[in-house]
Amino acid sequence: MHERAVIGGRSAVYGRRGMVATSQPLATAAGLEILARGGTAADAAVAAAAALNVTEPTSTGIGGDMFALYYEASTRRVTALNGSGRSPAALSLDKLSREGMHELPPFHPYTITVPGAASGWEALLRRHGRLTLADVLAPAIRLAEEGFPVAPITAYFWARGAARQLAQGLNGHELTLNGRAPQAGEIFRNPGLARTFRTLAAKGAEAFYRGPIAEAIVAVVRQAGGCLSLDDLAAHTADWETPISTTYRGVRVWECPPNGQGLTALLALNILEGFDLPSLPPFSARRWHLQIEALRLAFADARWYIADPRHARIPVNELLSKAYAARRRKQIDPQAATVDVRRGAPFAASDTVYLAVVDAEGNACSFINSNYMGFGTGIVPPGWGFTLQNRGHNFSLRPGHPNALAPAKRPYHTIIPGMLTRADGSLWGPFGVMGGFMQPQGHVQVVSALVDDGVDPQAALDRPRFCIANGAADGWVGLEAGVPDDLLRALFERGHPLRLVGGWERALFGRGQIILRSPEGTLTGGSDPRADGCAMPLL
Repeated sequence: MHERAVIGGRSAVYGRRGMVATSQPLATAAGLEILARGGTAADAAVAAAAALNVTEPTSTGIGGDMFALYYEASTRRVTALNGSGRSPAALSLDKLSREGMHELPPFHPYTITVPGAASGWEALLRRHGRLTLADVLAPAIRLAEEGFPVAPITAYFWARGAARQLAQGLNGHELTLNGRAPQAGEIFRNPGLARTFRTLAAKGAEAFYRGPIAEAIVAVVRQAGGCLSLDDLAAHTADWETPISTTYRGVRVWECPPNGQGLTALLALNILEGFDLPSLPPFSARRWHLQIEALRLAFADARWYIADPRHARIPVNELLSKAYAARRRKQIDPQAATVDVRRGAPFAASDTVYLAVVDAEGNACSFINSNYMGFGTGIVPPGWGFTLQNRGHNFSLRPGHPNALAPAKRPYHTIIPGMLTRADGSLWGPFGVMGGFMQPQGHVQVVSALVDDGVDPQAALDRPRFCIANGAADGWVGLEAGVPDDLLRALFERGHPLRLVGGWERALFGRGQIILRSPEGTLTGGSDPRADGCAMPLL
């Protein structure tokens, strides 16, 4: 039986002149508007990201970070952009110790790192765009000023955030309607965010890191008890980096390098390549067991080795070698779960938005932007319409750990865009699955569906998923409601600690977007049913 009949999902979307896939229809429309004006995939990606800041502030914002992978059709080259911010220069483990802090609460002002999104957007446009920042921000400004009807899934998570971060964070009420979240279909306006975007449109990203916006950020962080300074903001830069990659059954899978966790997905795919997954039914216990075990091994390494490479040596080449994967693969028992996985030695001696864009020329942008943990800290610089992220919560407070908190350091970052190319270097397509530590797990499951089973993007996204809780090598495994009963039973018998997850909590399993391009130029797109969005082609 065809998989579409089994899942009961929507069809994949086809087009030729360009395509945008996001978690909000209005953001998809913003990206298409920019493509129609002659913009590149980079221009459309930033336009869609800005529109998502307006329509899905429960997940993303200019007070957070971004990463991107860009495929340039003319050179067949993939580049990686790190738009993540660093910790305050005044924040250290010694400072926490002196204050008697042995852990950081998730919404504490010390978790606020420099917001990197604005600088990243501008850097992407400068290298790969054709339009101005003012051009690409225009749709988002319109949405923020005129208002938009809130989508259903977004409304649910907005209500959770309103009762949690926004109720406690300074000025969090600015992202509510008299203290409550907007309901599905209700119009929400954000004049403060429109003001922010108009300032950027007029003066560029520099206006975010110096001047009134920066001063408002520092003032509210200090009022909340944090230590972010104007110098921290002024010193921020987005960085172009060399992407990392591996091959999986002839397809090259690209990720951003550490401090992002894309390495985790590549480690797991390298391990899985040694098993004959295409011969196993997609919902067989043996396949899911092997994927879970490979990801446990990958997370065990990632939790140690992923850090800011300017503060720690990360043996990426050794970790991604096929020889290292072969050694790790031998640790998998095909019949039993291992929930006490240790990291290997490779040496020889909540809440993000992901979007994908491909333009008519075959350029592709894989783009991700996040506050972390929904609204981040819930702290709002008064009058500017965005919350400040809590990305610093991912630092380790263990002295000597590569990812240990230190001044002016980037933390382990969960948000990861992905890209696929063929053996000849041609574009296959951008892909991503958002959602904390689910992201590399989603990458592995989606790539396996596309490569091992040859399904289309929508079918790959529709499939039920598993999630190892919090990316912990010894974590319980969430199984999405809808998995066959015999699969659940067989995994339990292998020793996996399981929880069945359904309803609104399916957000645990992430929300993805995929656009694939054929050698002839036909685009095929899919958008995750766990979100409000869609993939749409340009007419």
